This record gives sequence, C-alpha cells and structure tokens, in this order.
Amino acid sequence: MVDRLVNSEVNARRVANVEQCFGKMGEALNTYGRVLVGEGVLVKMCRKKPKQRQFFFYNKQRIIGLESVQLEDLPDDGNAKNGWVIKTPAKSFAVYAATTTEKREWMIHIERCVSELLERGNKKAAKAHAAVWVPDGEASRCMACGRTQFNIVQRRHHCRSCGHVVCAACSSHTFRLDNVHKKPVRVCDACFNRLSASMGTTRTRTSSGSSSSPLSNHPAEEPHIDSSSESDGENRDSDGANISTDSRPTFYREEVVAL
Repeated sequence: MVDRLVNSEVNARRVANVEQCFGKMGEALNTYGRVLVGEGVLVKMCRKKPKQRQFFFYNKQRIIGLESVQLEDLPDDGNAKNGWVIKTPAKSFAVYAATTTEKREWMIHIERCVSELLERGNKKAAKAHAAVWVPDGEASRCMACGRTQFNIVQRRHHCRSCGHVVCAACSSHTFRLDNVHKKPVRVCDACFNRLSASMGTTRTRTSSGSSSSPLSNHPAEEPHIDSSSESDGENRDSDGANISTDSRPTFYREEVVAL
C-alpha cells in the first residue's frame, strides 16, 4: 500500500496541501519517499486536559518513523471511550476517536502500514517506547510518597521513565534515556534506582556536591516528536495551521501510478 503511493502525483498533492495548512511556520514535508498514509481529528489526552487535534500520519519522518509506532488498546472508562495509546520511542500518549468504528479503522490502518514497512526488511521495530504521562488532574498527591499535596508551591513533575506524577523530593535524579532524549531527563527515585542497578552505574545525580545542573533548569514540557503532525484549536492553532472541523478520518490505500 505504502509502496504504491511513493512518488505518486496524488500523494505529492496531498502532502503539499498539508504543507500549505501550516504556512511559512511549518517545515518542508514534500520530500522524496514521504507518503501521507492517513489524516483525521482525534482527541489527544494532554498533560493538562484533553484537546482536539488534527493528526497527519506519514511513513517517513524527520525524527520518528512510522515503523517505530506501537498501538495499545484502551478499555472504555466512563466518558473516556474509543481510545488507544500511540507509543513511540520519544513520546507516547492516549487518543480517542468519535466512534467505535473510527477507532477500529484508525488502529487497523496504522498497524497495517507499520506491518508493511517492517516486512520490507529495511526497517526495524523500536525496542523501547516512552512512558505515557499521567495527566495532572489525575494526581492531587505525589504518586511516589503519597504525602505531598500538589499546590502552587509544591509543583507536579513527571518521571520520564514511568510517567507518574511525583513531587520534587521524590524526583531528585536525572538519567539518560536514549530513546527519550540525548541529555539526562528527570526520573523518580524508584526508577532511578532500578535503572542504575540495571546499568551497573549511576549516570547523573542531582544532589549536594554534584556537578550536574539543577533539575529546575530542565523544562517540564512534553518532548516534541514528529511521528505525527498535530495542531491545537478548532479551526486555527497558535502556529497558524488551518484545522479541519470534519472528524471523519481519511486513509489512503488506492493504487496509483508513480511519477
């Protein structure tokens, strides 16, 4: 399916249309071998709250390739229905479709594209995937010690290894997770001990007399990945991208003639 769309006129036109949505603020998308395999609106569970976002899935990205993506089904939980987790080495997150049918179509199409890329033999599946961050609203207290109550003074921090919301006292270490970031990132004490034991060495520790930088210098924002292009807002996001209000996903499977 992906091979049939490579370097085709119809794919070039689709990618160009997406590129135009982001205007001068976006990066060049219409490059050799890149195929737009699907697009549509999903609700992404972000750190603060769920947000409706437009997703564009490509076979080939600057940082994360589609072959590194892994999906995990999520059971319905109250109002949170039709969801699944999109896992990549650098970032993982939950998304929700409007209906059960759309969820099934999304998952089948993505898994089919991933399978085709891996079967060709020149791509390898990722061995490690980033943890899904627990939303801030689901943790009023530190998930490690259970004592610290979060407020304006006691800030929430996310462990990049397990995704739990923890206090500063329970996440006083950093550790290099190669799939997440090139530099050491914040981890909770439990994960730090586990990772250090598995490596047989302590890579980076922030404590008195340590030569590493204070953790307060590390931003708490979610890391950026290019496994999909996302845009906030109902019609136009802060970067100026025009967002479709049609929530129905579009998947590209047809046979085409290469240029």
